[in-house]
Amino acid sequence: MRVYLAGPEVFLADAEAIAAAKKAICAAHGLAGVFPTDHRPDADGAPVEEHRRIYRLNEAHIRDCDALIANLTPFRGPSADSGTAYELGFMRALGRPVLAYTNTRRDFAGRTLAHLTPHVRRRGAETWEDEEGMGIEAFGLADNLMLDGGVLEAGFFVEREEVAPADRWRDLAAFTRCVAALAALAGTTEEKPDAAG
Repeated sequence: MRVYLAGPEVFLADAEAIAAAKKAICAAHGLAGVFPTDHRPDADGAPVEEHRRIYRLNEAHIRDCDALIANLTPFRGPSADSGTAYELGFMRALGRPVLAYTNTRRDFAGRTLAHLTPHVRRRGAETWEDEEGMGIEAFGLADNLMLDGGVLEAGFFVEREEVAPADRWRDLAAFTRCVAALAALAGTTEEKPDAAG
């Protein structure tokens, strides 16, 4: 089973090291991890702008994978990386398994309120709104209801792990739980003892 490894780790200086670590965890569970930056000779078609080339490469990877694991750890704000969110929705629309994790246990509403303070106000007893009068989603979920909802409808739930700020992009404990859940679904080999997260 080929698994697309969606997440903003592609922006890290050591992205290839993170990719290798994630792929090793997948392999230990009998899965093949596919990182967004993996080369595809068939994606080297007619020259286009770099952003379109990257988009086409990632879409081709997603279409060729059987499942997706998304890193929904908050990225540059209270919510997940928007590109990762798009990829999760794309794979869900293809009808394939989507799993997700985040390296914070704090829910989306709490993060949003902290991010917007002091520019929030009460709207009724249990609802908040921002300075533009837009309500703040508060369902106790890991992120926007459409992201959690897609994962839940696929038969999984967003794995949450509270990690030290310095480890937020490198701690793979929650990722490893997603891989194990997907391997159980796929009926692949058991985890090998040397597959540490």
